[in-house]
Amino acid sequence: MQPQIENETLRVPVKLYRIGEVVTCTPFSRQTIHNYTMMGLIREAQWTAGGHRLYDQSVFERLSKILHLRKTKSLSEIRRILSEEETTDKDRPAGQAIEGIDGHIRSLGDN
Repeated sequence: MQPQIENETLRVPVKLYRIGEVVTCTPFSRQTIHNYTMMGLIREAQWTAGGHRLYDQSVFERLSKILHLRKTKSLSEIRRILSEEETTDKDRPAGQAIEGIDGHIRSLGDN
């Protein structure tokens, strides 16, 4: 079966990562990734037929934020901050949402 071409633009498939790949690419252990998922700090994008979690590339940005915030914040504070960002992001255009997150992280570094 041939992939669909829309308006002569190829659709690049989303890369999904198993937990082992996330662990290999980050300073976090398998257990920490599992715990962060259970706490809602990160989310799986899909599940395999065998019941394994798959994460998309956004997990790396989210883990970077957590790593930065972890220096001065508890996990419950981080969960609150990330939850507030998600709520705020839903009300903003995409470009403004990213600027808001970056500004918030910079302001935390000033404290």
